Amino acid sequence: MFVHGFLCSHEDWKFQVKELQRNHEVVACDLRGHGSTPGRPQECSIEHYGGDVAALVNNLELLNPILVGHSMGCRVVLEANRIAPERVGGIVLVDGSRFGAGDADAAEAAARAQIERTGYAAWAESLFRQMFFQSTPATERLVARAVRQSAEIGAALWPRSVRWDAGTLEAALAAVRAPVLAIQTTTRDPQSGKRGPLKAGQTTPWLDLLRTKIPACRIEILPGLGHFPQLEAPERVNRLIEEFCR
Repeated sequence: MFVHGFLCSHEDWKFQVKELQRNHEVVACDLRGHGSTPGRPQECSIEHYGGDVAALVNNLELLNPILVGHSMGCRVVLEANRIAPERVGGIVLVDGSRFGAGDADAAEAAARAQIERTGYAAWAESLFRQMFFQSTPATERLVARAVRQSAEIGAALWPRSVRWDAGTLEAALAAVRAPVLAIQTTTRDPQSGKRGPLKAGQTTPWLDLLRTKIPACRIEILPGLGHFPQLEAPERVNRLIEEFCR
């Protein structure tokens, strides 16, 4: 089951669905307020999304599914696992990160203040432009898609995601019992928050946290890519997921 990131949609998994459905049952969903799924701002949170994914696993009667999350979707699949760990057969985290730490209230307030200070449209465009290290027609379409998304939903969801990072992420990682694969491509500057490409052998605070909370986690670094490796290098991502599913 594939779960997209912030201001994204199930279409970001098109190369994975096309390839992996040859040998597996594949599901890709749109979270509330994204893609074709309606949603109100007050319903858009990691907690709600995790509950939705857990319910979808149950309603579709999926047996030990592999939950694959990208970016914010990493949080969602970890929350779904925290809710129903007995239903999860494995977890794949594609270029995850942590944006909030310390006091959850303060982390959420700081994220909301940053959006208000910058203005939502400018903030969203800046956030997505730094996810790509080369500008192409495809990356420009992804940036434009993010900016077109509902400002009410984006401005509500991002601070709540930061709050979840600060208050729930570590507990969610500690609750994991299934095998985990982390596919990592970028790192974030701790001061500016800007992304940069990850080098082979390099580590990040996110990867260090995974190693601490989930010692058996398999970590695969794909150098030279931006934040959307499933679109930038689908054959490499597909191969890693296929190997993990065996």
